[in-house]
Amino acid sequence: MEQRGPVAALERIAYLLERELGEPHRIRAYRRAAQRLAALSPDELRQRIAAGTLTELPDVGPKTALVATQAAGRVPDELARLEAAAPFPLVPGGEVVRGWLRGDLHVHSDWSDGTASIEAMARAAIGSGHSYMCLSDHSPSLTVARGLTTARLRAQLDVVARLNAELAPFRILSGIEVDILEDGTLDQDDDVLAGLDVVVASVHSKLRMPRDAMTRRLVRAVANPRVDVLGHVTGRLITGGRGQRPGSEFDAGLVFEACARFGVAVEINSRPERLDPPTRLLALADELGCLFAIDSDAHAPGQLDFLDHGAARAQARGIPRDRIVNAREVADLLSWTGRG
Repeated sequence: MEQRGPVAALERIAYLLERELGEPHRIRAYRRAAQRLAALSPDELRQRIAAGTLTELPDVGPKTALVATQAAGRVPDELARLEAAAPFPLVPGGEVVRGWLRGDLHVHSDWSDGTASIEAMARAAIGSGHSYMCLSDHSPSLTVARGLTTARLRAQLDVVARLNAELAPFRILSGIEVDILEDGTLDQDDDVLAGLDVVVASVHSKLRMPRDAMTRRLVRAVANPRVDVLGHVTGRLITGGRGQRPGSEFDAGLVFEACARFGVAVEINSRPERLDPPTRLLALADELGCLFAIDSDAHAPGQLDFLDHGAARAQARGIPRDRIVNAREVADLLSWTGRG
């Protein structure tokens, strides 16, 4: 028995639960138990499994102890059950487009409202076959999501630089999901945005403002030279724990024409509770010649697989590879954003 067996089993269960948007408290329990066991020496872990004393440790309960004990000699029952039930891919029909994708431009960490460290997200992205991911935590005005102040964002960039040295050739791109404020300006200093690899701009507040005002708001943001991707453009919610929410009203033709004119990619947000833009607007953006970014908007490692949803939608629409910006290799992507 090796230490990585029990730890890996606990982490894999958490990953599979994240893919299916499982109950957050269950996911946290498996992640915390994995972290607790990973901190033990191999000898202590073996001794505790043999003696049945894993539950004496903080963060290890009867269910997670059972998984760890079973993993010492075989595949744990709970892991086998989840693996058997898990669809790979999450949805069919997008395999070709999914194979094109080199990375993910919208990923969150526990620096804002994600549940995992930057390193954990990066290692999961590597495991998913990515060659890069863009770390795009929230900006300051989104306090409910622990949006990053300028000082915290600069500190995060130091962590990214260190991890890039360790994980090369995989690349963590520096980025942000910056809030589009009510007047269309961006919720971060311009000089800070200029130093990032990729900027995703999204609306998170006052989603029900009048149609004309929302149109002006989005077009002004898209015209900002710092913006690379327009995130979850309608803001709708169609399912999930946060309930349903209709999309914002705006002149989609004007907004997507601005995206095409200024070279801003329209995000195909792959979260199952968003699937944004709706099919009608996705078709319009395609007809107007927009670029696209197929993003997971992952807040946990297992959610990186949400890309399957976006890939299936893009493939059904027949969007070509050369108009999907994260189908590009990292050098070409950064050349496009102007940070190459």
